[in-house]
Amino acid sequence: MPILANNLAGTINTRIKKLPKSEIRSFNNQISQIPDIVKLTVGEPDLNTPDHIKQAAINDINKDDSHYAPEAGKTEYLNAVSSYLQKSLKVFYDPQNEICATVGVSEALNVSFMAILNPGDKVIVPTPVWGVYFGIIEMAGGIAVQVDTSEDNFILTAEHLSKVMENEGKGAKAIILTDPSNPTGRVYNKNELEKLAQVIVNYNLYALSDEIYAELIYSQKKHYSLTQIIPERTILLSGLSKNFAMTGWRIGYIAGPKEIMQTIIKINSFMITSVTDNVQIGAAEAMAHGEEDYIEARKIYEKRLHIIQTGLEKNGFTMATPEGAFYIFAKIPAKFGCDDVAFAKDLATKAKVGVIPGSYFGQGGQGFVRLSYASSEQNLLTAVQRITDYVNEHLTCN
Repeated sequence: MPILANNLAGTINTRIKKLPKSEIRSFNNQISQIPDIVKLTVGEPDLNTPDHIKQAAINDINKDDSHYAPEAGKTEYLNAVSSYLQKSLKVFYDPQNEICATVGVSEALNVSFMAILNPGDKVIVPTPVWGVYFGIIEMAGGIAVQVDTSEDNFILTAEHLSKVMENEGKGAKAIILTDPSNPTGRVYNKNELEKLAQVIVNYNLYALSDEIYAELIYSQKKHYSLTQIIPERTILLSGLSKNFAMTGWRIGYIAGPKEIMQTIIKINSFMITSVTDNVQIGAAEAMAHGEEDYIEARKIYEKRLHIIQTGLEKNGFTMATPEGAFYIFAKIPAKFGCDDVAFAKDLATKAKVGVIPGSYFGQGGQGFVRLSYASSEQNLLTAVQRITDYVNEHLTCN
């Protein structure tokens, strides 16, 4: 087993070396060792990729489509993304120069931030938020400015953004918005986005819009996007992992103005050369003919949301009502204190229910826990019963 030479040990990239590992995955791995635990931790659908998508990819493999794809993506996939966005958002992106295929949204985020950030540039990040943003921004040389939205029901208001831009966010280059939100499930309405867009324009910001959960919005609410309001300064990031249960396929896309997409496509080609052929063909099939797939998934998740939300509320947890994605961000009952990490560890050990501490999602998350309901109804019912028993046991002890 090779050991790095002593005189190389201090030469590793110091910026990367300082970055912490993903707290979410580390915590998930830690509690996974507990026998019979019900994990509501990682945001991954328990559903399977629909058969017609799998068959499209299989057919492509059988056709020996096994050579390098174009840097920006295969024509079939880029056309499918363009058509899909035109149908769903009524916005047009030219598949020839305004869309880029990526290895999931994680890579899309890396590429986009590398394209716009110079060392020391600030990025406004409304929190609580998926914690990976912080590391990606730092790797690109940027500085994340966290904006706690907990006082506004986990929605960044235009007024709050304006105050931030005059203070700690002064001189920022970009803002990133996750809509629907991970971890809160909150959704921005049209009026909220229009007001935010005005502030974004006033302060000359790029807007990165992470819309990976866009198809999973409940109660017949409509998804709106900054691309519909300020397309000239918005970089749209999305993919198929959540709505089509394709997490392992690692397929996403970026859409934006041609001028910035030229740089994004260049960086993407340096990072990955191109996205896997058959994965793009399967994804093209999903976007062209998969509407019923995510409509059905949405019904399943909304039913599960009711199960877990009702169960938590009966046990004294409170939350801003989730409107999309498949997460609940629940405030821990006061009698348990506000140490969410300690609470999550105790719940895992004693009740055998795995949740993620809210503080892992940045400012505004302390005292909360995130639960993913992308799990079977039986798992959710079991989790609710175990949480109920845990809460009742705590009352007995006190």
